[in-house]
Amino acid sequence: MLRATIRRSLLGVLVVGAIVFVAAPASAQTGAVKGKVVDGQNNAIENAKITIQSNESAARKHETKTNKKGEFFQIGLTPGNYKVSAEKDKLFQSFDIRVRLGDPIAVNFVLVPGAGPANSEEANKKAAALRAAFDEAVALNAAGKNDEAIAKFNEVIAGAPACASCWANVGSIHLKANKYPEAEEAYKKALEVDPNLSAAYTGLMNVYNAQRKFDEAEKMAAEAAKRSEDAGGGGNPDALYNQGVVQWNANKFTEAQQAFEGALKADPNYAEAHFMLGKVFINMGKLGESATEFETYLKLAPTGPNAKEAQTNFDALKSYVKK
Repeated sequence: MLRATIRRSLLGVLVVGAIVFVAAPASAQTGAVKGKVVDGQNNAIENAKITIQSNESAARKHETKTNKKGEFFQIGLTPGNYKVSAEKDKLFQSFDIRVRLGDPIAVNFVLVPGAGPANSEEANKKAAALRAAFDEAVALNAAGKNDEAIAKFNEVIAGAPACASCWANVGSIHLKANKYPEAEEAYKKALEVDPNLSAAYTGLMNVYNAQRKFDEAEKMAAEAAKRSEDAGGGGNPDALYNQGVVQWNANKFTEAQQAFEGALKADPNYAEAHFMLGKVFINMGKLGESATEFETYLKLAPTGPNAKEAQTNFDALKSYVKK
């Protein structure tokens, strides 16, 4: 999983170790689908109707429309099999996909006369084989079999060169192994295929962050946030949180404060953002505000990964809270 590492310790008597943060809350239990709809000349199609229908439950149906760039983004999908379709001016195309937790599934459409559903027997067999290989690669990755997972993702790439998420997954595997040059190359290949893949920008952010190349990391965090907004994500709390982590590592506390506060505006219950904002406030000398943030973290995540540290910090700072 993509992660950003906190490398700065707190000032004063409060000792803080290196802490690892994931790009998405561990409690997330839904997936997402994103994509783009174009015509035969590769021009974006605005206001195309996107329907995402679960194959397991008729009640699980989502509808959205493309923006001016022809892009769409739908979150909150329960993992499972879906049919995704795009429709505009009596032109129609659909694909079968499998939604899983983690990075959004990319589905792109070309609406031209006669396109119709991609339902030829040969095409379906090929698509099914590639989906099975992708699922196998994901399972191998989860099992820690990195070399086998990379080989399987490369197998999928050979059959589907436009699989940007395959390259992003390869980058993630290399990143976990601290193979930063290989990870950087894979993420950049993902962006060659899909320049708007926010997960690849987040991956590059982590690559640069791990190497303490904070200027580059901050640029990638900003690009990831921009893509999330352009895809309809608005003030994406995870993207803003990642920006804050990078700015914290670069000792840019004012910018980090703004990013974490932005994440909390989008999601007031984002526990880790409260925790990091508390750390920022300590470094800015705002001890009362810091104590309040640690207290809020403890209320939201009493058994969270940073509960012990938050309790220690709160106990040391609670006397500064204004009555």
